[in-house]
Amino acid sequence: MGVQLGPLLPRREVGLEELRGRRVAVDAMNFLYQFLSIIRQRDGEPLRDSRGRITSHLSGLFYRTANLLEAEIYPIYVFDGKPPELKRGTLEERRVVREKAAEEWERALREGRLEEARRYAAQAARVEEQVVEDAKRLLRLMGLPFVQAPSEGEAQAAHLVRRGDAWAVASQDFDSLLFGSPVLVRNLALTGRRKLPGKDVYVEVRPEVVELEGALSELGLTREQLVDVGILVGTDFNEGVKGIGPKRALELVRKYGSLEGIPDVRVEGLGEIRRIFLEPEVTDDYRLEWGQPDVEGIKEFLCGEHDFSEDRVQSGIQKLLRGREGRQSSLERWF
Repeated sequence: MGVQLGPLLPRREVGLEELRGRRVAVDAMNFLYQFLSIIRQRDGEPLRDSRGRITSHLSGLFYRTANLLEAEIYPIYVFDGKPPELKRGTLEERRVVREKAAEEWERALREGRLEEARRYAAQAARVEEQVVEDAKRLLRLMGLPFVQAPSEGEAQAAHLVRRGDAWAVASQDFDSLLFGSPVLVRNLALTGRRKLPGKDVYVEVRPEVVELEGALSELGLTREQLVDVGILVGTDFNEGVKGIGPKRALELVRKYGSLEGIPDVRVEGLGEIRRIFLEPEVTDDYRLEWGQPDVEGIKEFLCGEHDFSEDRVQSGIQKLLRGREGRQSSLERWF
């Protein structure tokens, strides 16, 4: 879920054309989870091939990435490594939530409550090791770079932006700002007409840009203080303080300067949590190279192995090739 700072942070909507020529460091796990949650049939069943293997993630990754490349937006997917020990509790909680959602999904299906079934199915989605390996294989075939983080993917993505290897982190979560990314882009995997959960209402979803420096200035905080606000609310590494939401957390940090100064508030492992955000485990050992798409390899993988429509895959390949044609000039303009 990430840290819940949305109510506090200013953001601006942009069109894809405003991102033209930009490199974005994509939180791969965040995107894959979205694809697995959203790309489902009416009853909540994920897309599968003739052998029963889930393909929702491959569909989302291939077609969404092709659309980005055609728009001359260049994703660099960043994958999680070993999670910090403090994240173990969060991961266990998520596992329990998924298992309960899977049970509710089955019950809703038996009772014919399809709208609820689909909602529970999305909550039951999980990114397994095979999903990650499939994604990496497809990215190689598409000629796209990806980075394996030693630990948190969003920390590594933020590191790419701070080094100048990317312009922004692309994620739905706000954690990359705590990790120090100067820019966050949200909704890149969701852009377009989307149905509101539980309602027969559709809205147009557009990318949103959050700039760290501007947000800190508007909130009157330093980055270190923003991390303390996040810790009060709760992060992937701590539960947060009961009864304190984003607005109250902001008030307290503004008033007392730091978490230590707030009366009657103590957070176990505070120093380690801060260190995870302010001194994260990252690597400079990566290469960012855009290669020629392996057209036949893509067809064999998606159509031959996973039963994708050849016509649709060919259309996606054409977008890849058009994106490649515009890539060199776009990247040269950016640098």
